[in-house]
Amino acid sequence: MNKHSKERTLVIIKPDGIQRALIGEIMLRYERLGLKLVGLKMVVPTVEQIEGHYTLDPNWMRVTGEKTIKSYRDRGLTPPSEDPLAITEVILKNLKKYMTAGPVIVMAWEGAHAVELVRKVTGGTEPRSAQVGTIRGDFVLDSYIMSDQDDRAVRNLIHASGSVPEAEMEIPHWFKKSELIDYKVTHEDIIYGKELEGILP
Repeated sequence: MNKHSKERTLVIIKPDGIQRALIGEIMLRYERLGLKLVGLKMVVPTVEQIEGHYTLDPNWMRVTGEKTIKSYRDRGLTPPSEDPLAITEVILKNLKKYMTAGPVIVMAWEGAHAVELVRKVTGGTEPRSAQVGTIRGDFVLDSYIMSDQDDRAVRNLIHASGSVPEAEMEIPHWFKKSELIDYKVTHEDIIYGKELEGILP
C-alpha cells in the first residue's frame, strides 16, 4: 500500500447543502476520485463547536482578515476595516449563525492527496468565481457581494480542510478515535498497487 494512501481530510456539508438535497451528489464526487469514507455523522453543531473549529489554528483570525482585506482591494472596493481581527470577528459571528442553523454532515475521507484533491473538486470559497465542474461552481450562485450586503456568511455548501496540518486538527475536533474506521475497499488494489495484477485469467 502506498504511504500516501492514508492521508485524511475533513469535509462538512453545511446546512444549505442539506436543505438543497445535495448530500448524495457531494459524496459521489469524492467517492469517484477514489477516496474512502472513514468517518460519518450528522449533528446540529453548537456555537461553541463552530467557534472551536474555526479557531483551532491560532493564526486563523489574522490570516482570514488579511485575505478578506486583499479580496476587497482586488475587487476595487474599500474594506469595511483595516483591522484584520475586527473583520474576522464579523466573519466568525456570521459563520456561527450559518453553521448552527440546522444539521450538518461531518465526514472524514481518506486517500492519496486527500486534502488537495477534495479542495480541487470542491472549488473556490466564493461560488460565483468557482470553476465550472467543481461542486461550488456547478451548484451555487452565491457571492461575496450578496453575503456582504446581507451581513451573512457566504453559502457555499461545504467546508473542506485547507491543509494537512489543518485536517489533523479538525478531524479530532469532530470525531473520537473510535468513530474513525480502518477498513479496505477492493478498488484500493487498483489505485495503489504497484502493478495491475489479477485482472486477466
